[in-house]
Amino acid sequence: MSHLMNTYSRLPIAFTHGQGCRLFDEQGKSYLDALAGIAVNTLGHAHPRLTQALSAQIGRLMHTSNLYRVREAEVLSDRLAALAGMDEVFFCNSGCEANEAAIKLARYYGHGRGIDAPAIVVMEQAFHGRTLATLSATGNRKVQAGFEPLVSGFVRVPFDDIAAIEQVAANNPNVVAVLFEPIQGEGGINVAHADYMRALRRICDEREWLFMVDEVQCGIGRTGAWFAHQHAGIKPDVMTLAKGLGSGVPIGACLAAGRGANVFKPGNHGSTFGGNPLACIAALTTLDVIEGDGLMVRASALGGSIRDALRQALAGLAGVVDIRGDGLMIGIELDRPCGELVRLAQDAGLLINVTAERVIRLLPPLVLSDDEARGLVAILVPVIRGFLGA
Repeated sequence: MSHLMNTYSRLPIAFTHGQGCRLFDEQGKSYLDALAGIAVNTLGHAHPRLTQALSAQIGRLMHTSNLYRVREAEVLSDRLAALAGMDEVFFCNSGCEANEAAIKLARYYGHGRGIDAPAIVVMEQAFHGRTLATLSATGNRKVQAGFEPLVSGFVRVPFDDIAAIEQVAANNPNVVAVLFEPIQGEGGINVAHADYMRALRRICDEREWLFMVDEVQCGIGRTGAWFAHQHAGIKPDVMTLAKGLGSGVPIGACLAAGRGANVFKPGNHGSTFGGNPLACIAALTTLDVIEGDGLMVRASALGGSIRDALRQALAGLAGVVDIRGDGLMIGIELDRPCGELVRLAQDAGLLINVTAERVIRLLPPLVLSDDEARGLVAILVPVIRGFLGA
């Protein structure tokens, strides 16, 4: 029996190796991976360029600490700043760490403006992590239960509702920032309207709030742009990244610009492993492959074709509420809890996820082929139909 702490309801399956968008279990069964380690394996499994780059870097240098310059981190910071139009980058190891940095930055910014109890506006159904501060910012009471007292200083509003933001702006002088996801992943693939994001940017400018965007799940090319907020033609003051940035190697980043830049000084924040050479090479290689192989254009086109095929195949089927998403971030909402679909799809050779109890979540690697996209639909549709009794 394993001595792993019982923090996950793991499925009774283990994988020995992978290739592209395929994973293979201990019995040699092949699975089409439509989850990518929860939007992590951007380049799929065993990508030759990533494997070569990581092997070479391991043979040179893996870690020195941030007591010294790290050349790879400097190069990656320049690359991300150019892609995002941002000024500064702090590297860490995960999405919750990146969001923790953003929360600390917002509070420090607020104190610098003379606000003794800075508050951050967050969204219902949001998910920002499981550290105590990011858990407190998360809009899911189920994952918060039992960890009280939560961190104070968060004002919660409905997602994609600009009137709610305007009401907070009119009544709460302690607000210093807004933290939101352009697409709520854990919340059920809820896509913010572009007009909403632009209006949110405007209010932040008027109030001198920090406009903070959590791109941990929807960033790094998944929606057909480098970052999902770019579809609205806006730029944040703070942006957080992780998951797909390292294609499986742990790395997170908190980027700042405008009024969010030059807030932190030496000693205000840190990370032992953040920005280590190995993780930065993983990220740089990921960005190179996305750009060189045109994977953002592919993500947009493939995601659109998958959603269209699903809508056509499931049209008029009782129990299907909505099919939504952007690029290769797709949600199929049913009218009932459907966690059982994970096992049913697995039995059929497809790896998926169910979130928010009723939403089938698809997050395949960006290297998904046309044939694999068709195969995904061909496997999933009968599984959904069978589950709904059609």
